[in-house]
Amino acid sequence: MQKIKYTLLIGLVTAFFSLFLTSCGENYPENIESPNQVVLKSIKIVNAGKEGNTVVEGVIDENAKTVWFPRIDPETNLSAIKFEAEMSDGAKLNQEAYEFSFEEGNDAKTIVIKIVNEPRFREYFVTLRLNIPVFGADFNKFQIYDNTNNELGNPVYPSFKGLSTRGTGFDGEHVLIVTRATEGSHLLKVEDLKKNEIKPIPLNLTGVAGGTFVVNCGAQIHGHTYIANLSGGLVSPLKIYHWTDPTKEPEVIANINKATIEGAGARHGDNLSVNVDENGNGYMFFGDNAVTQILRLKVTNFTSISEPTILPTQTGVTGFMNMNRVGKTEEYLLTGYEVPIMVTSNEAQVSYKMKNASIPLTGSDPRVVYFNDERYLLMTTAARRGDDAVAMYVYDITKGSSIAEALKIFEEGTMQPLYQYPLLGPINSAPSTQSGWFVEKDAEGNDDKLLLFSASADAGFVIVEFPKKTLDD
Repeated sequence: MQKIKYTLLIGLVTAFFSLFLTSCGENYPENIESPNQVVLKSIKIVNAGKEGNTVVEGVIDENAKTVWFPRIDPETNLSAIKFEAEMSDGAKLNQEAYEFSFEEGNDAKTIVIKIVNEPRFREYFVTLRLNIPVFGADFNKFQIYDNTNNELGNPVYPSFKGLSTRGTGFDGEHVLIVTRATEGSHLLKVEDLKKNEIKPIPLNLTGVAGGTFVVNCGAQIHGHTYIANLSGGLVSPLKIYHWTDPTKEPEVIANINKATIEGAGARHGDNLSVNVDENGNGYMFFGDNAVTQILRLKVTNFTSISEPTILPTQTGVTGFMNMNRVGKTEEYLLTGYEVPIMVTSNEAQVSYKMKNASIPLTGSDPRVVYFNDERYLLMTTAARRGDDAVAMYVYDITKGSSIAEALKIFEEGTMQPLYQYPLLGPINSAPSTQSGWFVEKDAEGNDDKLLLFSASADAGFVIVEFPKKTLDD
C-alpha cells in the first residue's frame, strides 16, 4: 500500500510540473527575427562652410560605432548640420538635421545619431571638430626629465639630501644647484639633462664666505647666476654673489650689515626672489624667517644693488616666502606655504587675495607663464606637515585683462589643473621650493616649446617639456 501511494505521489508531481512548463511556454514571448538591418555604410556632411554648400566625407569605425570628420569651417551653420548617408535598405536617420553646441574654448563636439529601421535601431557617436587656430601648450604631450624621488625618472639628484640643497634656479639653458653638500654649488646644462647626462659645472667659490651658512639660496636668470648666504642675525652680513662665467671668481654685489637698515629682520636668506628684466633691472626680495618684514633691494644692470627698503609682510607667508613679478607689469605674486596667493605692488601692498581652498594652500614660488598666446599659473607645493605633498601644478588663467581679473575668473570656474607632477618630497623643517619656466622659439621666432621647472629640498628637481598645441587631423 505504501508503495502504491508513493508511486501515485510521483505521478501527480510529474503531471503538475509538466502542466506548469507547458503553460509557461505558451505565455513566454518568442524572439521575432527581422530582416531590417541598421548598418551605416557611408556618411557625409552636405552643408558645411560659410555658404552651406561644402561636402565633407566622414570615416566610420563600425566596431567602435564612431564617425570622424576632417575639421570643418567654423562659419558652418552648426545648429543645423545635415547628413547624407548610405545605409541598409529601408534604414533612415532619425532626424533631418542635428545641432552641435560647442562650449566656449572647445574645438570639438560629439553627439549621438540614430539609424532606424523599425523595429531595429543603431546609434553612432559623431564628432565634429572646428578648423580654428589653437593656442597654448599641449599638456597631453610631454617629455619628463626627472631627478626627483618620483620612481618614473632617475633617482633623486645626489645633493638633495639632509636639507643641504635648499636653493635652485632655472633659465632654460642651465639649472643652478645651490648646495652645502660636498660637491659644492654648480650648474647643469639643460641640453645635457635632456640626454640623461649629468655633467656638473662647478662654480668658482673663491671668496665665498661668511654668514650662518655660506650659501643657501639662489637664482638663475638671463644667463646670470646669483647666490645668497643665510644671515642669521642683524650683524651677520647678508651677502649676494654674482657670476656670468662659472670658472671665474664671483662678484660680491651685496655685503649688507642689516643693523644699518631700520626695521630689518634678524634672519634672511631662507628665501630669495630675483625679478630683473633682460637688461638686468628690477628688484630682489628677501623675507625674514620670523615673518616680520620683507627686504627689497633695487637691482640695476644685473649687479648694482641699492635702495634697501623694508616692506610689510603678510601672516602665513612663512620664512619661505616668494614674490615674483607678473610679466612686464608692476604687479607681483606673493605667497608662502600657509597662505593663498596674493597680487601685490612692488611695495607688497595687496590688491587681490585668492581663497584658501581654490588651489593647494601650500603652493609656493608661483609664477605667471606666457606661452603661445595663453597664460598659466605655475607653482610648486611645499611639504611641512601631515599629508602635505610636493608637486608641480599648472593652471589655465588665460581669461582676464589683468592678473587679478584672471585669478577671479579662475576661481569662478572648475579650478582644475592642466597638469601636475609629483616630486614625492618628504615632509621637512625647511620646505624650500622653487619653480621656473622658459620658452623655446622656432626658426621664425614663434613660441615652440614650453619648459617648466620644479624643485624642492630633499625632493630633487624636474624639467617637463611641452610642445605648442597644433591641430590634429
